[in-house]
Amino acid sequence: MPETAAICLGEAMIMLAGGSGPLADVEVFRRSVGGAECNVAGGLAALGVPTGWISRLGDDGFGQHVLRDLQTRGVDVGGVELDPVRPTALYVKESDGGRSRMHYYRTGSAAAAMAPGFLDRAEVRERLAQAKLVHTTGITAAISASSSDMLERLATEPREFLLSVDLNWRPVLWRERDPEPLWRLLRAADLALIGADEAEVFAGTGDADELYERLGAKTLVVKDDANTAILLEPSGRTEVPALSVDVVETVGAGDAFAAGFLAGTLQGLPAAQRLRLGHLTAAAVLTKREDHAPPPSAAERERLLNATDAEWAATKIGSA
Repeated sequence: MPETAAICLGEAMIMLAGGSGPLADVEVFRRSVGGAECNVAGGLAALGVPTGWISRLGDDGFGQHVLRDLQTRGVDVGGVELDPVRPTALYVKESDGGRSRMHYYRTGSAAAAMAPGFLDRAEVRERLAQAKLVHTTGITAAISASSSDMLERLATEPREFLLSVDLNWRPVLWRERDPEPLWRLLRAADLALIGADEAEVFAGTGDADELYERLGAKTLVVKDDANTAILLEPSGRTEVPALSVDVVETVGAGDAFAAGFLAGTLQGLPAAQRLRLGHLTAAAVLTKREDHAPPPSAAERERLLNATDAEWAATKIGSA
């Protein structure tokens, strides 16, 4: 079993993106791999962090594509279980009038069948035991009651790893369920990441200090999209403005930020550099139509991580 510093636990999906126009008129679709934890796993591996992704996939062509894609990107997938009955989830991206709309087909998927007993599989247990950090999101807590129970067990049992949770609030997935399990998951996390806009809906406030008080997470990152990212931890508060970016599409940028910030955390970077690395990896995705993109080169990362505040503020990221 390969050594892994980080484990991402959660759903992966096939993304089908059509050309411009209403979905009813699109005849050709481009396939890629998406899903929050899957995106973070690929982002961590691209930054040199030994990373594994654990989940369930349908034993179908789409599931095989997910496995090949992640392996190509350097992610360990030995903890994945294939389901002979349930399918791999997918979503379709509709681009009409310059805006994108997502259509999800995940009900009854293989990932939604994850349950507390999934953690007892030898391939899963061994990887969790050697991980320094395990990352998951509110999406995996939302896709089914059984997967939510699995994350509650992960969060409450004794552990050696840091638990990282990205809120990823999806109201439509919680329409028929009480989100209290998600509150418990966030409060149990060692590190929580939340967007200020989604926090306004989920918690009734986007104020970083109030969220830090209410959640009780040891480390909290509050992202204000194109404006700033705030890190609150016992040692103090750090705020780093976002870069100026020629935005092509926003889908996946939050996952890329999480990958950058978590990589910086595992690499022991100072607080401001951890936030800068999150901004840099998010910026790379914002300039692409896919849900993930290679980070800036190691040389560019090193230059910008050590730039003065004035140099950082003057930096603009484009598609090149």
